[in-house]
Amino acid sequence: MILSLAITLAIQVLATMAALTVPVLAPAAAAGTGIPATLVGVFIALVYGAAMASSLASGSLVARYGAIRVSQACLLLCGGGLALAAGGTAWSMAASALLIGCGYGPVTPASSHILARSTPAHRMGITFSLKQTGVPLGGGLAGLVVPSLVLLWQWQGAALAVGAACALMAAIAQGVRHGFDADRNPRHRVSPAGVLRPLGLVFAHRDIRDLALCTFFLSAMQLCLTTYLVTYLTDEYAAPLVTAGLVLALAQAAGVGGRLLWGYVADRWLAPNLVLSLLAFGMAAAAMATALFDPDWPLVAVVLVSMLFGATAIGWNGVYLARVAQLAPAGQAGQLTGGTLFFTYFGVVLGPPAFAALVSATGSFAAGYAGIGAVLLAVGAALLRAVAKGRA
Repeated sequence: MILSLAITLAIQVLATMAALTVPVLAPAAAAGTGIPATLVGVFIALVYGAAMASSLASGSLVARYGAIRVSQACLLLCGGGLALAAGGTAWSMAASALLIGCGYGPVTPASSHILARSTPAHRMGITFSLKQTGVPLGGGLAGLVVPSLVLLWQWQGAALAVGAACALMAAIAQGVRHGFDADRNPRHRVSPAGVLRPLGLVFAHRDIRDLALCTFFLSAMQLCLTTYLVTYLTDEYAAPLVTAGLVLALAQAAGVGGRLLWGYVADRWLAPNLVLSLLAFGMAAAAMATALFDPDWPLVAVVLVSMLFGATAIGWNGVYLARVAQLAPAGQAGQLTGGTLFFTYFGVVLGPPAFAALVSATGSFAAGYAGIGAVLLAVGAALLRAVAKGRA
């Protein structure tokens, strides 16, 4: 179990770092390419749009080629996407986003396939949560390492260096492929029609379907926190940029701790659906408290609310993925995870633009956070109703 967790965590870290490298180096790239750094939102939308499609194909690909082989291909796609980004044109950036998204989408379903086979049932929550810390860790590495690489080798060299790291990780994974891919079926058919099969499987399992639909809103909340908090703090709380960045970093750190804590709670004390329901209520409360930020608030209060926001809005993923793996029939964890991630990534694609539209209509980030907080109250109630009906 330790080896499977270590390899899937490392792959997740590198794939996430690759997905966030271009947003981090965007200001430096803008100076040389003339492409506005503000278009980074379009880049992220393309990444997750491609990830939606590729996550659906992941189940069939894992069944035929094995989870490690698919993960290696994902890392190479991410590396190739970063090489394209170094081209510095609008078209190469768009192609880069699509290629990285195609690589990012199957990473989680492939790792779920591995972990579902190697993890005891009573450790699912904490194991999947540990693996999912790779997302904030990858984001943190992008924020810490990429700017230094830009100083050393310019922005193109930074993109190529992270791409090379992805290729190196793909080579390292070859050493464990024989054991982890022993269940692959080379005769398994991969067809366009089979790409939609994970969606059919999701809707055939009511509990998994309901979880998938809820994660559309949970992921939207997560991205609205990480995308807009710094701007909100500088514009409406009047915090200096460095202070706002530090608050976001603390929220991200709380998200890492939250992923581990909620996974442990779901394994030891509370049913996973109940944990997810409480987390939805928690992030709704944090969003509404965030909407009340005022320049008269002490900074320590803003930090505490933001860390609660991070612990809940960033911390739910491991419990959710473990629950999907628990509910999935034997051998179908990867396909069902891919199907549910279609809805999760859809929330990532649509959530921030919807939030931005609400802010634009009201002229207030506070209204945006209050609005999405109200939506999460309804999601928490829906999950709690499922628990009350004995469906957890």
